[in-house]
Amino acid sequence: MARTSRSRPGTGGTLRVVVTDVDGTLTDADRRLDPGAVKVVRDLERRGIPVALATGNVLPIALGLYRSLGLSGPIVAENGGMVYHQDDRGRDVVERLTDRRVALRAFEELRAAGLPVRRLFTDRWRESEVALEPTVSVSAVRRVLGRSDVAVESTGYALHLMEQGGGKLPALVRALSYFGRSPADCVVLGDGDNDVAMLQAAGFGVSFASGSPRARKAARYVTKAEFAAGFVEGLKASGILD
Repeated sequence: MARTSRSRPGTGGTLRVVVTDVDGTLTDADRRLDPGAVKVVRDLERRGIPVALATGNVLPIALGLYRSLGLSGPIVAENGGMVYHQDDRGRDVVERLTDRRVALRAFEELRAAGLPVRRLFTDRWRESEVALEPTVSVSAVRRVLGRSDVAVESTGYALHLMEQGGGKLPALVRALSYFGRSPADCVVLGDGDNDVAMLQAAGFGVSFASGSPRARKAARYVTKAEFAAGFVEGLKASGILD
């Protein structure tokens, strides 16, 4: 990862990496990649500022975006269940951080309890968790499960069942450690409840006018613009983008 940096507004630190969610962050309201956000990401990479993805999407989707966008930071996929990076020889390294069997058992419990749960189409490619269509509330799922070995998080687009201890922040800490970085070195941009821990740990956390109430509360800066327009606004507010 390159070492170009920008001063962190209001502190003596520096911001060296951009970490961004995908849906609702690099996209418009219809989850289509925004050309303006794509241009900014590519400009950051050309200036030597690595961009990392932290997404609930499966790794194949995230890796396709990563390569198409020309990114050099790591990938956190499956809501923190999977980490991807390249080693110092340019070889692909993939780690699975949580046990999917825990999530699959939880899904069967939800079905047995009569909740109208449906797995996402992309769930067939997941290796570390189970993602559900948002047909039920997080609180209803937690009431049925009622135990501590399964975490339940909402992205606004899906519900994620994962072995307790997972999530985007632990995975991001692990991914950045390979490059001698930490979340304190990062501008983190996210709009969902599953981004809250990352936003709180970031050097500069950005959420959006279109973000969840918890994400907005956790962020240092909340954009006036929604979706990808807020992505550009938030980067400018952080000082990492001129």
